[in-house]
Amino acid sequence: IEIANRLAITAEYRDNETGRHIARMAHYCRLIAHNLGLTLAQQNMIFQASPLHDVGKVAIPDAILLKPGKLTPEEFTIMQTHTTIGSEIISGSPSPLIQLAGSLALTHHEKFDGSGYPNGLIGDAIPLSGRITAVADVFDALTSTRPYKKAWSISDAKSFLQENCGNHFDSQCVKTFLAVPSCVESIYNEEFITSEVSYSEICSVRQMV
Repeated sequence: IEIANRLAITAEYRDNETGRHIARMAHYCRLIAHNLGLTLAQQNMIFQASPLHDVGKVAIPDAILLKPGKLTPEEFTIMQTHTTIGSEIISGSPSPLIQLAGSLALTHHEKFDGSGYPNGLIGDAIPLSGRITAVADVFDALTSTRPYKKAWSISDAKSFLQENCGNHFDSQCVKTFLAVPSCVESIYNEEFITSEVSYSEICSVRQMV
């Protein structure tokens, strides 16, 4: 688990981040998994695997990865390869944790309506881990400052998720993510960045949607 985390942080440094993105994103993933009613073991597995979602970025040239403006179609095509590269980097392991990490690395940019990449999967054909990671990753990306954008407000990011239910995102994952706003804001503020956090204790009520 520690080696997986170190590899994930390496990928984030390539993206001019300090690793806080992967910490927040992992907690968002576990929050969604908790509110979907997944077992504690399943929650912990996605918490541990999700930091490797962008490991394929180690192969993307700096000129594209750190570009302050919009990517050209050719550059975006190259950027898309971080999903397949990430899957290839961590494929072939007998470890269930690494197998899950490879799956979500490959599928976290798939969209519920089939317009995502790399394989254009539709709906439930996208593994649940990929659907969960898509919501968590986009929310944290929107609310973070990047070379090409300023951070959005939490309110605007939530509105984006809601407006894109059923096309970009699995609506059930979005609803469960937004079910307990205090938990989302606590993770955003990094108040609970610890592997020992219990969402059943943080959230006064687990709301099933």
